[in-house]
Amino acid sequence: MSQRKQPLPVEPASIDILPRVFREAVAQADIAISITDTRANILYVNPAFERVTGLAAAEAVGKNQSLLSAKATPPGVYAALWQTIGAGEPWNGSLVNRRKDGSEYLADLLITPVLDADGKVGNFLGIHRDVTEMHRLECRVNNQKALIESVVDSAPVAIALLDGEDCVVLDNHEYKKLMGDLGMTEPASVILDAVRADMGHGLGPARDGTQAFADREIRIEQPGGKPPRWFSCTGTWVKSVDEGADAFFGHRDSIYLLLIAKEITQQRAQQEKARIAALQATMAEENRVSGLRESLSAALFQMEGPLNVLASVVAMQERRGKHDPTAAALAAALRAGQTALDTLQRAIPERSAETATAANINELLRDVLDLVTVRLLAAGITVNWKPQAVLPAVQAYPVRLRALFKALIDNALEALNAKGWRVRELTVTTRSLPGSVEIIVADSGPGIPPELHLKAFEPFFSTKPNHAGTGLAMAQQVATDHGGTIEIGEGHTGGCRMRIVLPARSKGPAGA
Repeated sequence: MSQRKQPLPVEPASIDILPRVFREAVAQADIAISITDTRANILYVNPAFERVTGLAAAEAVGKNQSLLSAKATPPGVYAALWQTIGAGEPWNGSLVNRRKDGSEYLADLLITPVLDADGKVGNFLGIHRDVTEMHRLECRVNNQKALIESVVDSAPVAIALLDGEDCVVLDNHEYKKLMGDLGMTEPASVILDAVRADMGHGLGPARDGTQAFADREIRIEQPGGKPPRWFSCTGTWVKSVDEGADAFFGHRDSIYLLLIAKEITQQRAQQEKARIAALQATMAEENRVSGLRESLSAALFQMEGPLNVLASVVAMQERRGKHDPTAAALAAALRAGQTALDTLQRAIPERSAETATAANINELLRDVLDLVTVRLLAAGITVNWKPQAVLPAVQAYPVRLRALFKALIDNALEALNAKGWRVRELTVTTRSLPGSVEIIVADSGPGIPPELHLKAFEPFFSTKPNHAGTGLAMAQQVATDHGGTIEIGEGHTGGCRMRIVLPARSKGPAGA
């Protein structure tokens, strides 16, 4: 074990210096200090006490500390003060004091009992400072904070402040109401997903005072057949200074996103009515053209078979070198048939030109459901609309995709209209997959036998009488043209389940 070193003896000169240093330190301290006896009679005050109170030392010494008291301090505060220091414990708090000129100030006061050699309270050491201005600034900040919170909470828009991980750190009453209405834990994350999907890229670099986006109109789907909700959204980057002591010199600031979402569902509802009416006319024309294409294509298909047989017979007779009147008649009939075939081919109307654009699959499906609502109600079909609230955009031809979805829903409606079929349910579901969007249209009808799942996509194949059978072939072609797939399966409770997977639109670089 090591031997402990004995403390060095204190030089007598050091002992003589200490009282003088203490006196000078107290006298030169820039904080008001006073020493009283146990009855609060003042025995000593330092120069800072004189500056704060306006009382000279000669005017204060010998007087009771109560000469500083103002009536604004409740008696209970003094009672608690004396109870604490009387028990030999220090007390810290605020008092309203009065200066010599009668003006009042707020004092932050610390009173410490000074014990004698017997452990009894012999004196009180009082240290106080004028915190009137600090209190005034604190009240001003609190008043401004309360005013801002009142304005924000009464604002008719949803407001949320999000950190760098899209977590809400502050919100207002309208935002909380929106949480309840949508049944979502954090609508802000859904809104931001919709904004990003609409923009096609990230929000870009965060710089204090700049807007991440402005007046972006986004659509949020609601399950259970409820109509979609529309919001006009603006996001602004704001800076927050780190309050930690270790950041005092480092200035570690944080950037937050202030999200403001104003509901515009009512305004959009009027626009949607007009849009759906126009869309109904457009799709009616599109259906007429598609029906004409289907009928003419079916006629071509039916004519090509006999003409091919006739062409084989004519070719065989020509090889045999026979030139009887029958062969000539067959050749003339073949030429007439081919002319008629060419005429029908030219009569097939061309598809209308369409430009690929970013499409919202939920919106396209909702359009189709709105268009066939009357037929669904008339057939007594229950529609289970289960969309993901926000989906990534798809680069698509909207008219052709609507036609695809309508073909699938029309097929489901026909299946559910089967005679004697009681359970009539149509379920439409959407969800996002990694890099793609999945759409499922399922019905509770009789379904399609497994051995026909692939054959059903062949042109002009149909299990229904008097039906051209081009719907699924067209749907497959549309899915393929979009780089997607379509397949038939069986629903969980029987019936038919159509699954379409389309690639999501690739995102550009952040800030693009």
